[in-house]
Amino acid sequence: MVTAEAQKKVQLQEVNFYYGDFKALEDINLDIEANKVTALIGPSGCGKSTVLRLINRMHEVAGRTRVEGRVLLDSEDVYSPGMDVVGLRSRVGEIFQKPNPFPKTIYDNVAYGPRLQGRSSRDELDGIVERALRQAALWKEVQNKLKTSALELSGGQQQRLCIARTLAVEPEVILMDEPCSALDPVATQQIEDTMDSLKKDYTIIIVTHNMQQAARVSEYTGFMLIQETGEPGRLVEYGLTSKIFTMPDRKETENYITGRFG
Repeated sequence: MVTAEAQKKVQLQEVNFYYGDFKALEDINLDIEANKVTALIGPSGCGKSTVLRLINRMHEVAGRTRVEGRVLLDSEDVYSPGMDVVGLRSRVGEIFQKPNPFPKTIYDNVAYGPRLQGRSSRDELDGIVERALRQAALWKEVQNKLKTSALELSGGQQQRLCIARTLAVEPEVILMDEPCSALDPVATQQIEDTMDSLKKDYTIIIVTHNMQQAARVSEYTGFMLIQETGEPGRLVEYGLTSKIFTMPDRKETENYITGRFG
């Protein structure tokens, strides 16, 4: 588990989650350390992506959902009555499985969020766009074609553009839901390199089905599982990635990592 001395950026405490009457998650306890990459692994349908959506409350767009327990960001409950949900989602950005650039120019994609925040100075926006594209390791490839359509970029470039778009609003936490599943190995390596460079400034939580990727990019790993069909997802084991992948405490974890099931 994360040590007591570590700075906990995100915490899930005794969390149960329901879609309507269906209990999707049960008894989730998770401490996410600041400025680290944490990977969530496990079979499809065990609730990994749901855990991400709990942190920025994106599950609420589906309607008829219910959360029990506490989800904390810097020790503040994100489900408290006074929470500004729009502000929360600026602090906790999300990168999705499939790149989803807006049908706008590269520049306007990155500037979109800052403009919504009321930033209109061209000089300020120029600086934000360049900073975000540099952080996403895309600036050198697009600096001379910022006015071209983002849809003309390759899949890997589009995903890094989406990362830049998220970084432009200066989040504190970045959620990545299988961000490389639709990418080739070269583009995947570029995204992984970007994650490694970003963690000094951001806390990153990634859902991945790629065991090698989890082992490469993360300092901490959580293994989730559904024991029987129709039961809620649970966090089976959580700890340092080096330990989870070499000396897991639970047999279920070992079986999944070694490919015996899942």
